[in-house]
Amino acid sequence: MASRAEMFRSGARLFARLAPRLRRERAGIAAAGVAMAIEVGLRLVEPWPVKFVLDAVSGDERWRQSLPWLASWDPGRAVVVLALAIPAVAGLRAMAGYHQSVGFAVVGNRVLTDLRAELFAHLQGLALAYHRRARRGDLLVRVIGDVGMLKEAVVTALLPLCVSGFVFVSMLAVLTWMEPRLGLLAIAVTPLLALLTVRIGGDIHATSKRLRTREGAMASAAAESLGAVESVQGLALEGVFRSAFGRANEKGFREGVRGKRLAARLERSVDVVAATGVAAVAAHGAQLVIGGVLTPGDLYVAISYLRRALRPAKDFAKHSARLARAAAAADRVLDVLDEPGAESIASGDADAAGVRGRLELDGVATGHEDGPLLVQGLSLRLEPGEHLAIVGPTGVGKTTLLGLLPRLAEPRRGSVRLDGLDLRAYALDALRARIAFVPQQPVLFAGTLEANVAIGLEHATREDVEAAVERAGARAFVDGLADGLDTEVGERGETLSAGQRQLVALCRAAMRRPAVLLLDEPTAALDAPSARVVAAAIERLADGVTTLLVTHDPALAATCDRVLRLAHGR
Repeated sequence: MASRAEMFRSGARLFARLAPRLRRERAGIAAAGVAMAIEVGLRLVEPWPVKFVLDAVSGDERWRQSLPWLASWDPGRAVVVLALAIPAVAGLRAMAGYHQSVGFAVVGNRVLTDLRAELFAHLQGLALAYHRRARRGDLLVRVIGDVGMLKEAVVTALLPLCVSGFVFVSMLAVLTWMEPRLGLLAIAVTPLLALLTVRIGGDIHATSKRLRTREGAMASAAAESLGAVESVQGLALEGVFRSAFGRANEKGFREGVRGKRLAARLERSVDVVAATGVAAVAAHGAQLVIGGVLTPGDLYVAISYLRRALRPAKDFAKHSARLARAAAAADRVLDVLDEPGAESIASGDADAAGVRGRLELDGVATGHEDGPLLVQGLSLRLEPGEHLAIVGPTGVGKTTLLGLLPRLAEPRRGSVRLDGLDLRAYALDALRARIAFVPQQPVLFAGTLEANVAIGLEHATREDVEAAVERAGARAFVDGLADGLDTEVGERGETLSAGQRQLVALCRAAMRRPAVLLLDEPTAALDAPSARVVAAAIERLADGVTTLLVTHDPALAATCDRVLRLAHGR
């Protein structure tokens, strides 16, 4: 019962999330809805030409009362006209069906494409603590696979089922109007169909949710192994990661087979119940034909309506596994969207464009999320252009302290001010635009060197990039590359050395002309010659810029105006 309730809850959550987007698409939905109404109307009409043909050839003259304009025609000519009406109605219905299918598909694809864009943007804004807990492969599955599964299910299963549901109600209503006893027989099987659908469908949803979790684990294992393939090969860990991937793969296989079995069971059960309903209507309808209450054509219409009306249940059984996987995928997507993101970070609207870089920390205490405090009671003041080295043993909170400035983390106690204003008074994007952060392991992106330096700055010119290279003291490095700024750096900058990647990160910082420069162990992973080059670049870049430098290098710390030593939380 819990899994069935969960499946309906998943649908309700998704609809609530998509409702604003659906309202924006109301014109497209209305147009597709009109086409759907026309198609359903033509489906109701479709069996009637055949009915009149059957009545005419069986010798039952009641068809002439229904078609007075053909009453004076001989049966042969009337049958020809009625036969021609069959493909005409089918053709019109096909046209209406095409427009409603395409219309709903466009709406569904557009809405879910927007949802994927929102999910990706939301992931980018989530706190670093969330990303440290999450597995990257699983997040990729949610962005690409889960939203893709939603799109497929909505377009190929859910929307057709909505149309089928409209047909179901319409045909049962007309059938009941034609002959109430047959209508009641048809309606009698629907509770059993609903029970089967809800009962087995809930089990399919639970299985599908476990399957999506297994697939996320597989993606994470693959991403982890391939992302560190050099270490995996160097340490001969291929077997370890193959085993981890294989275990997740095997569990996914078992869940997939279980889901297929449940779907097949539902589909076959629905077939039997639907056939029982058709048999009951056929048997009772035949008695009514023999008794002269109905014509043979009436019985044909009744059976046609019933078979078509029961198709939604068959369609649901056919698409049950896909819909259950989509419900599970919706849960996984919405779980991420429900995480508080950047929009939940309290911020003001103060403009940071003119800040000079005066920093004040007043009684600051900070640490990792839900962990012990690493820094307590820290107070200091930096004037614009002043340089501060932060030193101390590993794990005392040096990098965590840097993260307070761009608000990658929040102080547990105390406040941080920039030019006299609490950081929370500034608009978050405006604040971060005035702070350049160079991490210990800078990340480059696939593309040219120029694109990596200017990334995020839409109006940056080639001349701006050249000037940033000069300010960062990286001219010799760039000129030493065969293609200069047009050099392709590869994914994560793998074609460059660690020192070269650090220089690119410094050029990137120079492009932003920051008021505050944050450097986290910029020379830690470099050999002595590369470290000297990077140190010289830092000296040029930090000139006149308020700088906080985390380092274990005494020589680099000595270049700063002041040194802050952290130990034992102080």
